[in-house]
Amino acid sequence: MPRRAIRTVRRWAAAAVLGTLLAGCGAPADEAGDKPDGTGPAIDVRAEPITPARKITDAAGVTVTTAAPPERVVCLVALCDDMLAELGMQPVATNSQLLARKEFLGKEKAGGIPVVPGGFISPEAEAILSHEPDLVIGLEDTHGKLAPALKGATVFWPVQPRKWEDSVGYLRDLAALTGRTEQGEKAELAFRQKLADARTAKSDSTALIIFGSDENFGVATPGTDVAAGLFPGISHYPWKSRGIEGSYSMEEILARDVDVLFVETLSFGGPSEGKLSDRLAKNPLWSQIPAVKNGKVYEVDPEVWAKGRGTRSLSIVLDEATAKLR
Repeated sequence: MPRRAIRTVRRWAAAAVLGTLLAGCGAPADEAGDKPDGTGPAIDVRAEPITPARKITDAAGVTVTTAAPPERVVCLVALCDDMLAELGMQPVATNSQLLARKEFLGKEKAGGIPVVPGGFISPEAEAILSHEPDLVIGLEDTHGKLAPALKGATVFWPVQPRKWEDSVGYLRDLAALTGRTEQGEKAELAFRQKLADARTAKSDSTALIIFGSDENFGVATPGTDVAAGLFPGISHYPWKSRGIEGSYSMEEILARDVDVLFVETLSFGGPSEGKLSDRLAKNPLWSQIPAVKNGKVYEVDPEVWAKGRGTRSLSIVLDEATAKLR
């Protein structure tokens, strides 16, 4: 698959189900919470009280109003599934596979939740409304086009997280709307403590997250990828966004002496055909990377690392990453 196609899907999916249309040109690393060297404000391990509300305005300035606490929620982006799980809820329909993870519902329970036809990019409005949702949550750039078709029948909330603070903010807002404030505070507190602990034990290792579906690959960078935004605080992560069309070559990666490499093998509408790391092994430079030489290459689940982006998914990322960075 062409490199541009890989980056496009990553923006759609990693930023929600592989990225956002703006992911490649998002905020630079220092605007995403941490500076490139991993320094930044200390993590506040407190969770401020959340007040129930019928109207919220999120960090992006989007105002959402519901007549009653939402109970029937349709998730068009995995962040929604993640937030509902943290609040002890389930969607009435979804287009994410995140809930099949054992840390969420598991395959059996998740299999009972209807899937929205049309896929992540083009979910069908009629099918969404057939579930009589109180609230529909999707990506602003990808699903904003659905707003006119949903108007008057339900409430549509477009989200666009670019850093972990955004994810926490969205969780707090949904907790306020649903009235599940105690659950929201508990989830936020647990994540903040986990992140603070991980930063306290920061590794000296140089880490890298790459993604792709065949021999083409991209580098996940802070400000364009929520999970990658955690890495400057827990490792040496010298990777910056190069804009919507920029990427890194294998030669550049080799020159950075990467100690630990995390690989996301992306699939496009069907089962993945082999691991990206196996295909990259055909490149003669691959075997020269320290992480490859020392057996420190780890395939990770893109449903969590690229698409989840909520506090539960990011907690899994922290657990898996810090274990491998030791």
